[in-house]
Amino acid sequence: MLETITFSLLNGLLYGMLLFMLSSGLTLIFGMMGVLNFAHASFYMLGAYFAYTMGLYTGFWVALFLAPIAVGLIGAAVERWGLRQVHQYGHVPELLFTFGLAYVVEELVRLFWGNTPMNYRVPDALNFPLFSLFGTNYPAFRVFVLAVAVAMFIGLYLLLKRTRAGLIIQASLSRPDMVSALGHNVPQVFMWVFAFGTGLAALGGVVGGIQLVTEPGMAFMMGPIVFVVVVVGGLGSIQGALIASILIGVLQTFALSVDWSLANLGMVFGYAVPPESFFATIWYMDSTRIAPILPYLLLVLMLIFRPRGLMGKRES
Repeated sequence: MLETITFSLLNGLLYGMLLFMLSSGLTLIFGMMGVLNFAHASFYMLGAYFAYTMGLYTGFWVALFLAPIAVGLIGAAVERWGLRQVHQYGHVPELLFTFGLAYVVEELVRLFWGNTPMNYRVPDALNFPLFSLFGTNYPAFRVFVLAVAVAMFIGLYLLLKRTRAGLIIQASLSRPDMVSALGHNVPQVFMWVFAFGTGLAALGGVVGGIQLVTEPGMAFMMGPIVFVVVVVGGLGSIQGALIASILIGVLQTFALSVDWSLANLGMVFGYAVPPESFFATIWYMDSTRIAPILPYLLLVLMLIFRPRGLMGKRES
């Protein structure tokens, strides 16, 4: 039992930090620019595919840096010649634009790379067990993913809270007229914020494509849960996104690893639901079947009782 709990915590933390790497860029874009980017997970997918292709020629370590930069530049072009043109018409055109962009990116990926999963593997330098617990080896690559995610969080926090650029970014959202009067190009600030956010998603794809899978459906597999993280954590809160990501990651991992049901809890108190009862299906349902809906159940509860999220400053 202790082994199950320990590895569930480690794997839940790993999955949570992957979610944070993907959601941090959307948190930045959504919180700072107010843009609901439905194509955000598509940039995550591009990061994985770009890193795989670049890695064939340059190796993993060079691709780790070049792929997010390349995807970030694509993000800058999308904001400059796409989102900026529809921004004047409100949030609905922005939503429709990014929604359509997600489908375009997926079809382009299928066109250039095909429909089958890529053979995107752990680099040789990280393909070894770092330590052993209860006789089971824990891969070094997983610890590397955790380290990259922690470094991303620290870097984002310092950028937004301790640098002049972070102050300009935050001021551009609340008082763009004053920022413009001080000589800053606000549209250009938004363009680079969008590029930076998509680059962060691509960095998540570089390592997430190895840890999970690199295939054309990976964006739509991860896309919905990223919005859950952003809303639960609080709009614009990097700290909230981190807490929500870890919470959802551990919650889902435990639900998949530990076989339990409401019936187990009822046995503790000596209560049982008759098999012919209307609620019997739910009462005896094991946790592995309800694990996929747990994040969305958490989202519903959060919107009911705390709409601004865990650490958000404004209502969602």
